[in-house]
Amino acid sequence: MAESLIHRLSESARGHLAMLLFSALVAGSFSLGSMAAPFVDPAALTTLRFVFSGAIVGAAALATGSIRRSAFVAPWRYLILGLLLAIYFVLMFEGLKTATAVSTSAVFTLTPLMAAGFGWVTLRQRTTRRMLLALLIGAAGAAWVIFRADWTALRQFHIGRGEWIYFWGCVSHALYAPMIRKLNRGEPALVFTFGMMIAGLLILTIWSFPALIATDWAALPGIVWITLAYVSIAASAMTFVIMQYASLRLPASKVMAYTYLTPAWVILWEIALGRGAPPFGVLAGVAMTMIALYLLLED
Repeated sequence: MAESLIHRLSESARGHLAMLLFSALVAGSFSLGSMAAPFVDPAALTTLRFVFSGAIVGAAALATGSIRRSAFVAPWRYLILGLLLAIYFVLMFEGLKTATAVSTSAVFTLTPLMAAGFGWVTLRQRTTRRMLLALLIGAAGAAWVIFRADWTALRQFHIGRGEWIYFWGCVSHALYAPMIRKLNRGEPALVFTFGMMIAGLLILTIWSFPALIATDWAALPGIVWITLAYVSIAASAMTFVIMQYASLRLPASKVMAYTYLTPAWVILWEIALGRGAPPFGVLAGVAMTMIALYLLLED
């Protein structure tokens, strides 16, 4: 019955449903990542993440028979996308060493504004006045969370080291969304994702080789392996395919609009994991991001 209902939806509606699932899955990586980040090199962890996720996506692509030789024409496309994702994930785990899960998820909500700019530069996708207003409201809400509802910190523009590192990762992620549409030549989402992950793995292996050799993997605590399993399956393999699927059906700014749900999901994750809720004042910033989401999704 659910499958029949999905088939009745328009292509745009399917894209929105996919991104709703995306936001819920991504949120878990912030909470689990903040627990695992202090124990392992971020580049080494991201490399293993691409190994496992690539194996899952590759097996799915082979099972569906969707891999064709034509999909690997112009392999430089996959190198560009793989590099962008590698930068994002490495900087995410590096930032989570010192930043909280909620504040980093708030930084993540700045990506729609950046994605709108990159969407115009790469695809000439235009942003309406209302969409620009929504993006600015969302950015203001994100700033309120990033500065932990502290007017003094906001006036002094004192941003934590972890949030600042992760911000540059989000710049890479924002560029990734419109580049998917620009570089895709009709390849199915699974195949295109697999090509990107193979390219990303190649880049990461070269980048993190010393850390991979130096890490005592057997001595790592269980939370690292739990996080690796989650980010490889739920927050990588599944979300990569979901984002590829949605990016071919929605403008870049609307794809990234769903990141505004991430802080709310992260708060729920933090409570569920017994890590407590953020200060009450932070919820005002989360509410602003929800308003931004509503404005962006209304046609």
